[in-house]
Amino acid sequence: QVQLVESGGGSVQPGGSLTLSCAASGFTFSTCTMSWYRQAPGKERELVAAITSTVGSYADSVKGRFTISRDNHKNTVYLQMNSLKLEDTAVYYCNARRFTFNAWGQGTQVTVSS
Repeated sequence: QVQLVESGGGSVQPGGSLTLSCAASGFTFSTCTMSWYRQAPGKERELVAAITSTVGSYADSVKGRFTISRDNHKNTVYLQMNSLKLEDTAVYYCNARRFTFNAWGQGTQVTVSS
């Protein structure tokens, strides 16, 4: 059974930090591109960051503030979020993708407020 379970969301003040984790099971994690997406209320889901084997890529809005990483031994992908802004508030989703395989987690809420 394919599962992606996100954790680490919460509430934080502007300028704060959070680290999201996504634990994967039921598929060959190491062969997949892993990504973090987010969806704010009233907005479309957007790609935040992605990582292939070791190379990460980022949306311009988070470049320099967020870092994506993966541990293929633990089947886990992380998103370190620093210098959080009000506009980073959203539900963050983990995604695994390889050719026709495409799986999503249930999402974790990140709220940045003063």
